[in-house]
Amino acid sequence: MNDISHAPSFGDDDSTIANSPTPRQAAYARARTHIGLLIGGGVLLTMVVMALFAPLLAPHDPYVQDLANRLVDPFWGQKTNPANPFGTDGFGRDYLSRIIYGARVSLFIGAVAMLISGFIGTTMGVLAGYFGGKIDHLVTFLITVRLSMPVVLVALAVVAMSGGSLGVVTVVLGLLLWDRFAVVMRSATQQVRRLEFVTAAEAVGMAWPKILWSEILPNLANHLIVIGTLEMAHAIVLEAALSFLGLGVQPPTPSWGLMVSEAKSYMFFDPWLITIPGVMLFLLLLAINLLGDGVRDVTSPGEIW
Repeated sequence: MNDISHAPSFGDDDSTIANSPTPRQAAYARARTHIGLLIGGGVLLTMVVMALFAPLLAPHDPYVQDLANRLVDPFWGQKTNPANPFGTDGFGRDYLSRIIYGARVSLFIGAVAMLISGFIGTTMGVLAGYFGGKIDHLVTFLITVRLSMPVVLVALAVVAMSGGSLGVVTVVLGLLLWDRFAVVMRSATQQVRRLEFVTAAEAVGMAWPKILWSEILPNLANHLIVIGTLEMAHAIVLEAALSFLGLGVQPPTPSWGLMVSEAKSYMFFDPWLITIPGVMLFLLLLAINLLGDGVRDVTSPGEIW
């Protein structure tokens, strides 16, 4: 007689399936152990809180000058002042307060420029990848034209003609950084377009806007996350470069790139004036990229950490 005492029962299979985690629960479990995601998210959250509550956190007005209190050393220096833990700049303005308010400029420009470029590039890429034909040829031509133009030189020329301001710099960067979105979204849409669930949606007569919105775009989320974080970091770097050259955010607005530019003449005597905003830029860019990579990892199906 065959021994069937250890044969699996249907009840055991049902209980196993019932106890298996959902994709969302699995993603949360991976997120709790993903070091890069936790570090990037923590640093970026700190930056966001610092920017949102700058008036409450800043010990002084970042615009008030005190020429009698110029170039005070930070707390690790020799000529320090407890009222200015990060010291003061060449105009006697509190450096900690300007650093805190500078987070607002970087995060605002990075986020808004990324949203503008993401909307333009994603729309173009998804339409080209889904429809193909003449639309694909047109979008490919526009991408080629855009890639033939150096971003920094075009941004310098436009900002120089229209005048440097927070709004102008943000819009210019948003209109120049859409090409990566378009290229990646076009390629990814072409791959998803051939899958069975898209064919089934077309077979039942679903309208193409609904197919793009409910069937294709959700499957491109990981690509959007990675490209969005890259372009946000790219926009922040370009803003800092434009401000450093004097064509970005204009004084006395506290911008980390502008603070580095204003400290050029003191770099051999008070290098901390350049080091502090430079380190803040580095931490912000690192946090954005770590967060983007981490979200992509934990939301990828089958990813194990």
